Amino acid sequence: MNWSEIFTLVGTATWQTLIMVFFSTCFSVILGLPLGILMCVTDSETGIMPKPLLNKVLNRIVDVLRSFPFLILMIVLFPLSRLIVRTSIGTVAAIVPLSIAAAPFVARIIEAALKGIDPGVILAAKAMGSTNWQIIIKVMLPESLPALVDGITLTIINVIGYSAMAGTIGGGGLGDLANRYGYQRFRIDVLIVSVIVILIIVGIIQMTGSKISSSLMKKR
Repeated sequence: MNWSEIFTLVGTATWQTLIMVFFSTCFSVILGLPLGILMCVTDSETGIMPKPLLNKVLNRIVDVLRSFPFLILMIVLFPLSRLIVRTSIGTVAAIVPLSIAAAPFVARIIEAALKGIDPGVILAAKAMGSTNWQIIIKVMLPESLPALVDGITLTIINVIGYSAMAGTIGGGGLGDLANRYGYQRFRIDVLIVSVIVILIIVGIIQMTGSKISSSLMKKR
């Protein structure tokens, strides 16, 4: 295998990884954002709509999903992947378990970011007659935006790690390339190139997220 072939394989695998990470992040945010908001606002001590029982149930669900080992979760969700995308193997199929695995992580990040808001800001909004919905949309989310960006950046990096594991059981991407061509065929060059590309992607995402978060902080 020459370097031209290696770069072709890495290029294809990188594209597969980016597809998995992009769509999984989007779906996990769609699932995790309302869940995180709900956990924050229903908190019995700091929530604007305290509902202790609901909050307790949501917290238990998130804790259980977060504690599930990803590889086992992916295997358990094979039937769901097959139901949604009609296959349990490949890049598209891997998006389903990746999204579900990352959603509880997103929910916790959203909850922590919203709870970090100065209570005085929320009290001021209440004093001006804002409804709970207006407080969430116009006060809580804008005030926590820098923290949310940092959290989503961590989510993307987390999903990249999950996608590499997904590759080892047929998910495609750089993890699959590193396993099948690098490890199983004893091609150290392929393994090294795959790892370097993953590190570059993580570095770019981390740097971009930090810049956006810093920019938002300066505008506050």
